[in-house]
Amino acid sequence: MFLNYFLNKSTYGIAVALLSLSHAHHATHYMSNTLLNVGEIMSNNNESNKTTKFTAPGMSDESAQKTIATLDNRMVALIDLQLTLKHIHWNVVGPNFIGVHEMIDPQVDIVREMTDTIAERIATLGAVPVGTPKSIVDRRTWDEYSVGKGLVTEHLAALDKVYNGVNADHRKAIETLSELDPVSEDMITSQLADLEQFQWFIRAHLESSTGELKS
Repeated sequence: MFLNYFLNKSTYGIAVALLSLSHAHHATHYMSNTLLNVGEIMSNNNESNKTTKFTAPGMSDESAQKTIATLDNRMVALIDLQLTLKHIHWNVVGPNFIGVHEMIDPQVDIVREMTDTIAERIATLGAVPVGTPKSIVDRRTWDEYSVGKGLVTEHLAALDKVYNGVNADHRKAIETLSELDPVSEDMITSQLADLEQFQWFIRAHLESSTGELKS
């Protein structure tokens, strides 16, 4: 009787152990599949250059891709510009501080709207506008703004150079887009009119009576 009890207990223990192993196997299989699915989702989310299978009616895929690339470059530049403008707004000091401090903020707001307009155009053409911090840094092709806390003349001279680059590249983009997409061309042309006016505001603080700019 004791032997039968022992065997029954042993058989029960083995059954429990096998059942536990079976559950563990299924749990591991589930976790593996779950991790695979999460990995696939993360991989898909990292495909920032992924495009849809459509673009604007009447526009070729090749023209759309070239337009998207041009617009993406301008979007990155304007995101960088709005952050640079805000940095100057916070860190400018010295004579005429308040005038410059208050002049910068409206530029920030308008440049931010420009960025949004370009991003929505990119989406309209079937691409994914990516504005995450790391992606912006990775796609930048220019140097970091170097002035920290500085006098009005220091910041405005540096900002004038920033506008030189942004505005010249916007003008190049207009030339490129003229052969690809008249809608995007008009959009960038309209933006350039405002950007050049902003640079005029900056240069008015740097210009001498003889028409020379302080560097």
